[in-house]
Amino acid sequence: MRTSSSIGALLASHTQRNVAICTRRADHLGRFRHKPTNLERSLLGFVPVDSQRSQAEPGHPPLAALAVQPLLNRDYESRPAAFYERLRAEYGPVAPVDVLGVPAWLVIGYSQTLDILRDTRGIWSRRVDAWRAYREGAVPADWPMLPVVESGNSGFQDGADSTRLRGAWGEGLRPFQDRSRTEAKALELAVRRYADELITVLAESGGRTGWADLSAQYARPLPLMVIGRLLGEGADGDDELIIDLWRVMDAGPDAREASERLTARVAGVCEARAKNPGADLPSYMLAAVPDLTTDELTREMAMMTGLVGDVTGTLICNTITEVLIGETGTRDSLSAGMIQEAINRASAANPPMANLAFRWAKADVRVGRFQIAAGDPVLVSPAAAHLDPAFTRTSSPDSIYSSRAHLAWGAGPHACLGRDLATTVTTIAVERLFERFSALRLALPADQLPWRSSPLMRGLRSLPVTYELADGPPEPPARPPAADEEPEPPSDGGPNSLARRVLRMMRLSQP
Repeated sequence: MRTSSSIGALLASHTQRNVAICTRRADHLGRFRHKPTNLERSLLGFVPVDSQRSQAEPGHPPLAALAVQPLLNRDYESRPAAFYERLRAEYGPVAPVDVLGVPAWLVIGYSQTLDILRDTRGIWSRRVDAWRAYREGAVPADWPMLPVVESGNSGFQDGADSTRLRGAWGEGLRPFQDRSRTEAKALELAVRRYADELITVLAESGGRTGWADLSAQYARPLPLMVIGRLLGEGADGDDELIIDLWRVMDAGPDAREASERLTARVAGVCEARAKNPGADLPSYMLAAVPDLTTDELTREMAMMTGLVGDVTGTLICNTITEVLIGETGTRDSLSAGMIQEAINRASAANPPMANLAFRWAKADVRVGRFQIAAGDPVLVSPAAAHLDPAFTRTSSPDSIYSSRAHLAWGAGPHACLGRDLATTVTTIAVERLFERFSALRLALPADQLPWRSSPLMRGLRSLPVTYELADGPPEPPARPPAADEEPEPPSDGGPNSLARRVLRMMRLSQP
């Protein structure tokens, strides 16, 4: 099991800026085609093969022998709806795809995706040793996502191991997600301060009106600053740690060296917390599960840096984009003061995790038109599931009702435990942005925005906007801290502010 490179592999795989898109083309003459029967159209989930053998479809080649569609292609990046609908029309709710040179099943039906996530029958494993090709040594050693699935963190565990690690996460996150807790209140104040500092700095050069890249100057750096806060003393305000996070997620030429430094820094933080616990995430996780090893805690914190850093940053960016485009009900929700509903609608329209991490079938199982063999790899796609008519019929943008049935946070035994934290950070980020600016407009047509895609993530490379600053003070009067809270320093965006230092270092790190 690799640990020394797990952070870089995990984070770089989320952005994949430098990962080559697979160019293997499908052999259209050999592609499996079948017109579904009325019975199939009525089947919603997956059915174990043995229990439905009389209704099973005629045999088809195994996954490795099927002609597959490259997952990463131009439409997937810029027109994902067209790509998913093409797959749905040709294959139904599950399609064979090529993921950077490895064949896998992509589940695109809403009901099937939900069934697999819930896994009430225990058919699906998250452990890489359930992957038949992996056990047989058939997975290329240089496959870009191999270090991710080999990471051994809680996202790739089952049973008691998963329960133990997720228990640590639940207790570790509780102080930051329970808004009645001192830590949660202090974190909200800090996030608001970070947001105001970033806005102050990005607006300096243009005066009352100007141009900004809200991805590079706001949505992406803000969660990196939050990561330092969660890691606690010694990491909060650590410029080098934050900029190395940026370098790793940016997947630039110095990402490998940054990953090695970041791994060492995070491991050092975890070792320090084991000796001297504080009011921070790793300390609370250790308190909940005292037998967590330093290696285990380091792997979990590595996963946290990727999820908080890239997923939350992408959620902020995607929510702002959906508000500015105004086609999915997100703008109406924001205008009505329902900021969390705006985030909810943006998550349905454009989830940051387009596809959720791999799982593998423990037994032969039929999904849609295909028999998935034991050991086959499967990706479930919330982005595609949200385009399924079974979902879209109940989630019209014009509806006055909230649809919380989206799958952006997963579901079942591996659902995201940090949903409330990510939503809080995104809420404050979007709220402060639209309070500080009286006008924000896209500087490019919506269909020309530059997207960056990986097998798991879909977010913007940049979000260029023009803006007008609102009249009045740059921020509302600070709420006096409660008796059990530490007062936060003012967010003056001064020369030594964390936001200014981070943005300066980000600019210097660009080639």
